This record gives sequence, structure tokens and C-alpha cells, in this order.
Amino acid sequence: MDAKNQAKYEARAKIIKAMAHPTRLFIVDELARSGRRCVCELTEMVGVDMSTVSRHLAMLKNAGIVEDEKRGAQVYYSLRVQCVLDFFECVESVMKCNLKDQQKLLVS
Repeated sequence: MDAKNQAKYEARAKIIKAMAHPTRLFIVDELARSGRRCVCELTEMVGVDMSTVSRHLAMLKNAGIVEDEKRGAQVYYSLRVQCVLDFFECVESVMKCNLKDQQKLLVS
């Protein structure tokens, strides 16, 4: 693999790794549903301390999935790109295929 392809696959892996946590998946879903949330709202919804939510948001921001906007003392986050939801649909399709395969094992 040449250096250009290596860089492309590393960039893809960074984005996928950023979403590879249940809390971050929840945050992305919530931002898709609501459009924009402040850290304090997300902290209450997730049920963990603010520093943990902030670390999750920083990882998503670093990967380019979310963006932030400071309003006074509050920081609000929103999805930077909506296409991550297409990725979720793809993941759920894989889950359905896996379920069908498992059901075939039980029927056989």
C-alpha cells in the first residue's frame, strides 16, 4: 500500500474509532434528533460526569463528526455532517443480516 492510501485508511479508521463507543453513538443520535445540545444537557442524558462527556465530545470533534459553538459560559454541540447517520443504517443492516444468519442456525 502506498503512502497516500495508507493516509486515507488511517483517516477512515480515526473516524470509525471516534464512534466506537456506546456513549458517543448515543451522543451522535441525540444530536441528529435535536440538532444542538449543550454539554450540560448531554451530561444529564448520559448520566455520567461532565468531564467524561466532554472527553467523548472532544473525540467526536477531533474526528470531524461534531462541531461546537460557545454561547456565554455554555458550549453547544451539533453534528458537522449528517451522513454519519447513513453509517448507522449500514451498521443496522449488518446487524439484521447477522441475526438472520443466527436464526438459520437455530432452524437447521
